[in-house]
Amino acid sequence: MSGSPFGSRFAALNHHAASLHFPPGVDLSRTVLIIPLRELNITFVREYINQKKPLGGLLVLLPEVLSFKTGGNKQVHEKEKMKNLLAELERLLVHSNIPYPVYFAFENDEIDTVLADIKKNDLMGQPATATTGGYKFVIPTAEPKKVASPTMTNIQGWLSGLKTDGDANQLPTIAIVASYDTFGAAPALSVGSDSNGSGIVALLEIARLFSLLYSNPKTRGRYNLLFGLTSGGPYNYNGTQKWLRSFDQRLRESIDYAICLNSIGSWDNELWIHVSKPPENAYIKQIFEGLSNVAEELDLKVGLKHKKINISNPR
Repeated sequence: MSGSPFGSRFAALNHHAASLHFPPGVDLSRTVLIIPLRELNITFVREYINQKKPLGGLLVLLPEVLSFKTGGNKQVHEKEKMKNLLAELERLLVHSNIPYPVYFAFENDEIDTVLADIKKNDLMGQPATATTGGYKFVIPTAEPKKVASPTMTNIQGWLSGLKTDGDANQLPTIAIVASYDTFGAAPALSVGSDSNGSGIVALLEIARLFSLLYSNPKTRGRYNLLFGLTSGGPYNYNGTQKWLRSFDQRLRESIDYAICLNSIGSWDNELWIHVSKPPENAYIKQIFEGLSNVAEELDLKVGLKHKKINISNPR
């Protein structure tokens, strides 16, 4: 992104395993540390990354409570705690250039037995080596190649509004947009139900309802409706940018209003409208009041967040 590496890359692994019970001052440059998430000290990981301490690799074990199984109240509390820790770890991994492989796995009986063995040997002062034996992790992968330009696929839908007899000009357009992909430090563990699965579901439902209305001239509005599912959201909205550039000038100028649906499934009876114009702006006021009135009938609250956009910022 803008010439800088972004995201994950393939990483081979071929080192002996150790637990957190290693003696102080030991050389870990050819060692894979196995750390269960519940034992993870984020300061320890931050130090290893920031101070570029030598390490062969890192394997973080995620508790089964973070998989798709559900549990009781205790598990819900534990799950929340683990998710917050994982989010902090992910931020650290995504925004740092890490010189060693980092892998994730879910805890299970087999890996717990392996870890117990490793801990026992480490506590006895018998870490795994080429001569003493022990556990070794081997993951062969091809040399990573930089993805110079990822493929961005956008999906577009269109419903034509109803023109009256004397209406020679192009009808105004309302654009409804949602970014459809997700991102994670470990690609296979990316979770996108609210980033942005919820926005996609809303867009598809709006498209379904309006296609029924627009199929009958009596219930067709005097607006064209443009629907866009865009890719590359975490990649600086690269897909959205590509999609906007593909419009001809007439279409771009006809867009009267655009709404981007994003992360709308994580609210407690509250939705937020993010705007770049001040809330006092007559147009923003009108939209906010309209949505608030409908929301009130449904026992929902609508809030407004104003953030001025710096269009010269590349990110």
